[in-house]
Amino acid sequence: MKIIVDGMGGDKGYKEIVKGCIDASKELGVNLLIVGEQEKIEEELNKYVYSKDTIDIINASQIIKNEDEPALAIRRKKDSSMVIGLKALAEDKGDGFISAGSTGALLAGGLFIVKRIKGIERAALTTVYPTINGLSLLIDAGANVDCKPEYLKQFAIMGSIYFEKVLEKKAPKVGLVNVGTEEGKGNTLVKESYDLIKELNLNFIGNIEARDIPKGIIDVIVCDGFIGNILLKLTEGMAISLFTALKEELTQSFKSKIGATMLKSQLSSFKGRMDYREYGGAPLLGLEKPVFKAHGSSDALAIKNAIRQVVNFNKKDVINVIKNDININK
Repeated sequence: MKIIVDGMGGDKGYKEIVKGCIDASKELGVNLLIVGEQEKIEEELNKYVYSKDTIDIINASQIIKNEDEPALAIRRKKDSSMVIGLKALAEDKGDGFISAGSTGALLAGGLFIVKRIKGIERAALTTVYPTINGLSLLIDAGANVDCKPEYLKQFAIMGSIYFEKVLEKKAPKVGLVNVGTEEGKGNTLVKESYDLIKELNLNFIGNIEARDIPKGIIDVIVCDGFIGNILLKLTEGMAISLFTALKEELTQSFKSKIGATMLKSQLSSFKGRMDYREYGGAPLLGLEKPVFKAHGSSDALAIKNAIRQVVNFNKKDVINVIKNDININK
């Protein structure tokens, strides 16, 4: 299996991406194709000891930046690491593509270059959501801010398939984000989506309020990308704030520092459960081939785990399962 990696995307630069690729090649036994400025990537690769035949490079002279207009950047920056990487995927030069670069550009490039699965209305950004009861899955996390009921219906199907195949839980519970749990509540989009989803052969438990999401009572959290992105960023902000406040409390006095020392392993374990680096990347479900968005701040650990996720995604044959289920549920 060969995974294509955008070597120039992300806030931490190509050095962390290269290290993540080397770690993945050693631990996962996977071949990699890094796309980016060849001279810089080669210079960084030469700092490590690894099997030289496991990592290749495709040169790219341009970088798509977060401030670039996504669709325009995909059309104009044809020699960018993202565009060349997506084209390589479309041409079957690899089995998946990962980028920590611009989310908007990756979505636009995925749609224009890789293309959607026939019958899928919109591709959805899908990310794991840590809860007190394990992991849930949030779909859509920001790819589609304006949605139709049919989109949310397909998000529910794709999210359920991904959770069952990759997170290995039979009949995952699917919930629709709403302002109340009663059927008939919410705006027009949610009410019409509810009617479509309840007719599917899914373990649909109905509406769920935002305050219940962190409890982990559902597995697949379905919403439009506007709501999903707000949920995700609010959760990230709350987690950072809580850890900051907790650190301040635990370092205020000698007594609290002793308590912190005694709780160090438990606190580290809890922090790990909330660490995006452990979960790798978020797939754009609905595309013809695996395209994954890694966090913009991804370090080597996050890149390695994103590669692991793409490998698992391929082994579970998620895309072909989605194709079959979409045809059944037309």
